Amino acid sequence: MGITKTNMGLQTLSSEVLKETIYHGRLSVGLDVYVMPKLDYNEKYAVFATRYGSIDTSFVTPGQGTVTTTPAGVAHFLEHKLFEGPKGNVFEIFATLGASVNAYTSYALTSYLFSTTDNFNECLSTLLSFVQTPYFTQESVEKEQGIIAQEITMYEDNPAYQGFSNLLKALYHSNAVREKIAGTVTSVGLITPEILYQCHSTFYHPQNMVLFVVGAVEPMAIVEQAEEQLAQGNYEALGALRRVYPTEPASIRESQVRTEMAVARPLCYLGFKDIVLKAKDELLKRQLISSLTLQILFGKTSGLYNRLYEAGLIDDSFDTYYTAEETFAHAILGGSTDEPDQLVEAVLVGLEEARENGIAQEEFARQKRKSIGSFLYAFNSLEFIASNFISTHLKGSSLFSYLDILQQLTLDDVERCLEEQLSEKHLAISMVRPR
Repeated sequence: MGITKTNMGLQTLSSEVLKETIYHGRLSVGLDVYVMPKLDYNEKYAVFATRYGSIDTSFVTPGQGTVTTTPAGVAHFLEHKLFEGPKGNVFEIFATLGASVNAYTSYALTSYLFSTTDNFNECLSTLLSFVQTPYFTQESVEKEQGIIAQEITMYEDNPAYQGFSNLLKALYHSNAVREKIAGTVTSVGLITPEILYQCHSTFYHPQNMVLFVVGAVEPMAIVEQAEEQLAQGNYEALGALRRVYPTEPASIRESQVRTEMAVARPLCYLGFKDIVLKAKDELLKRQLISSLTLQILFGKTSGLYNRLYEAGLIDDSFDTYYTAEETFAHAILGGSTDEPDQLVEAVLVGLEEARENGIAQEEFARQKRKSIGSFLYAFNSLEFIASNFISTHLKGSSLFSYLDILQQLTLDDVERCLEEQLSEKHLAISMVRPR
């Protein structure tokens, strides 16, 4: 992987293994634009993302000395409202262009995206326009509050979502990851047009955003179009944007949460709280090590998974995942089970056996090859490329680093993860039982 500069003034980042090149240009308004040409594809995919997620509820706006604290759920609410601009419903505009548009809000970012085979320039212009043109009225905000309140209520009736939410509350003392991304019915009711405008002007400044395009496109043409359009926005330099996060202890808040809901079978989730890494470039490596460790231990071909399955303690709903951001990190595993207490005991016994016996080198090598193969296969999907570019970029790394880091992982990395990260002292448990 190497960085060079083209005669067009764009930087390029290339991967010899993937045989792909990403072009990078920075606009006069501060927006970073990245383009990966895929000339043998008919589809074109664009993502316009801001580093603003549900955990960013307290911040110091550049030029001000006081901390602004907003209700939970503003980032998600803002994402919804931007689709209702002064020119009408954005979904309908993209539909007339033959394109599909969507958006999502996570704990750490908000992304707006579209895919199309035709009218790409018009679609890109529409994307940049509606995301950068907020339009809120008291009436429209009140209407949206009712819609999102119904959405929140629907999720609260979902046993799996409730079990997951309870687990995060058990793992964390004060980090905003404890709160649902959409907020609560009460917090959403506190959102005003003024709050939305303030958060938009703060977090949707081009300096806090990134544009990524992949498909049969010409890089310089994309950069020039974005420059011409956004230069009309009269943006002032953003300055230093400071996010204010509460101090989070390393310990878990409580070891177990049990709740009763209208479920046919119990649900059981185990969460392992991880340390927070100060260096952003270490986040991706931590993610890959932890994900590979979970795959080795609990993948459907592993001995532990099959023991649990044959004992009737898990079914096909059992899954694992790991996530790491600048302010939080955790591994979660679980699903439906008839015997949640026995499942917890069996998982802990299996982890202890793995620590005592070690991971077989052959199994490590096999699962590592599988992970590399899965990544290379997924690289055929423009959606995979776009979403993973955004997530790795905002974590201070590169999509091309993904494969390099994965290839460099060792058995020692996995065994260290098993010993330090999947320890019972970092464990919290969430159970949902039938009423």
